[in-house]
Amino acid sequence: MATTDQTLSWLLGRDPSIAWQVMRDMLEAPGEDWQPVRAKVETEGWGAQLLSHQDDDGQWAGGSFVPKGFDWDTFRTHGQPWTATCFCITQLREFGLDPASERARRTVVLVGQNSRWDEGGQAFWDGEVEECINGRTVTDGAYFGADITGIVKRLVSEVQQDGGWNCERCNGSARSSFASTINVLEGLLEYEIKTGGTTESRDARLSGEEYLLERHLFRRLSTGEPADERFLDLLYPHRWRYDILRALDYFRWSAVHTGMPPDQRLCEAIDRLRAKQADDGTWHLDWQTPGSVWFHMDSGPGKPSSWITLKALRVLKWWDER
Repeated sequence: MATTDQTLSWLLGRDPSIAWQVMRDMLEAPGEDWQPVRAKVETEGWGAQLLSHQDDDGQWAGGSFVPKGFDWDTFRTHGQPWTATCFCITQLREFGLDPASERARRTVVLVGQNSRWDEGGQAFWDGEVEECINGRTVTDGAYFGADITGIVKRLVSEVQQDGGWNCERCNGSARSSFASTINVLEGLLEYEIKTGGTTESRDARLSGEEYLLERHLFRRLSTGEPADERFLDLLYPHRWRYDILRALDYFRWSAVHTGMPPDQRLCEAIDRLRAKQADDGTWHLDWQTPGSVWFHMDSGPGKPSSWITLKALRVLKWWDER
């Protein structure tokens, strides 16, 4: 198996959005070393490529959730498009675009002024009605400095009796889902990191964490069987989807923020993640969501994924150093 040094060298040569996170999370380089690399996200590589597609009004593809004039029949035949504003802002956050940069600040203002949700015409930073969308909007808004207090209050009021969230709640569902829960948890954690959160938001976050931990990140509470075999398959970008690596990276992030030790109920998911490492030291993309994108960042399913490899390595580093 390739050494970690070889794998890290491969990652460092990929894209600024990958390289700066390797320097910070894996090499523990000081800020003065990785911050100049992070700044390149705006002007080089995937970050610059995505920003080149931004409309003059701050949006992407002329819409918040789907492109302007999108034909919904295409959704059924070719999959959901991922080129509209909400998905692009999420991707820029994951790239690490500096929220203090002029480009980021201008985007927040323009999107707030010009982008309206397809569901009900609400202003973008006011959110809409669906928990997965609202969770991601909180994550992005908190990171980039938008006022998303109203969405946080709404999400806190929507915790299910079993501790998590479900986008089908408005259609009568009384059970939480893994995907909705991870989307909301990421948002509440980012909000807490940036603002300190509220007693209610912190309690809701802990409730959602317990929902996933009770299920060892992928098992049904009722039978112990995997709730969905696809939770064990790794993908990136996630969009709204759930897998064990997304959950593990969340719990790593939460522990770094709170100083809490790793929960032992993560052990099985950690073992599953280790088992998926390829002989060359990387992790492969198992699948990807269908639908139009501005560009792909990896070579496709079955090939090494820089994003999945980065996330897997930093999760295992955190776990092994506990």
